[in-house]
Amino acid sequence: MKQVLVACGAGIATSTVVNNAIEELAKENGIKVDLKQIRIAEVSTYEDTADLLVTTAMTKKEYTFPVINARTFLTGIGVEDTKKQILEELLK
Repeated sequence: MKQVLVACGAGIATSTVVNNAIEELAKENGIKVDLKQIRIAEVSTYEDTADLLVTTAMTKKEYTFPVINARTFLTGIGVEDTKKQILEELLK
């Protein structure tokens, strides 16, 4: 099971949209995920356990796991490409 961090600035509004999309994507593809909806400031506390970070917030920090920019979920432009990136990481 992959642990996926879903982060935005406050850990509430935009991360909920992304969290729901990842949950649906995982379900459609039969992938079990442990989703953690958090604030971007909390990412470091999961550094030893996370497999992927999907975020609508800006981050310049380097992590030991892949980071996918999910701002496309807010604009509606490029969402399918972002979902494809997420799915590729989940399947690794």
